[in-house]
Amino acid sequence: MKITVTNKAPTVYDEIVPSDVTILDLLRKQDAMTVSELAVAMEVTATAVRQRLNRLSGQGYIDRKATRAGRGRPSHRYMLTPKGRRKTGANFADLAIALWDEILAVGDPEVRRGLLLRISKRLETLYADQIKGDTVKARMQSLADMFTERRIPFSVEMTGSLPVLTALACPYADLADQDRAICSMERILFSDLLQQNVRLAKCRLDGETCCTFELN
Repeated sequence: MKITVTNKAPTVYDEIVPSDVTILDLLRKQDAMTVSELAVAMEVTATAVRQRLNRLSGQGYIDRKATRAGRGRPSHRYMLTPKGRRKTGANFADLAIALWDEILAVGDPEVRRGLLLRISKRLETLYADQIKGDTVKARMQSLADMFTERRIPFSVEMTGSLPVLTALACPYADLADQDRAICSMERILFSDLLQQNVRLAKCRLDGETCCTFELN
């Protein structure tokens, strides 16, 4: 899988037509809206709204649900899909760092390790149904695709007969810069998702250009 890395910092709305951002923000705030409601809120025609909805639907960011009122034709209400909600999500980096600091402040090392394991297991539960494949290489590629979809580029390459997972950008960069214990949690998470023990062979915090995970 070839990935091009640029110096431009990605935003949550990359790859979305600027005129569509308003629709996504409205649906994030209102949960579900009709074409007419969106047209009024945006001060545009219903035709313009439908064009944007069709485009966003094709990208997998919105869905629609039919509702009936009496014998007339059903009306449709539009809402964000899970993919759309991830795309419009806010940046909680400051909150994540504050919570991580509180975890590290726990004096008992066993309690602290238990918290890290619980966080890893929670993330595994969130991601597990998105990781597909009968082989470790297939699951590794599925994991790479999941993060790449979230604008965090990963790649999978073969080194000899074994696949290697490379993080071209850190999913938890702000946290990792604060404390590299996050790397241990990430390794545990990847091992659980891949159903295979992995080790962190190279790390950005050691001066490497990227982080590399190899089968242990």
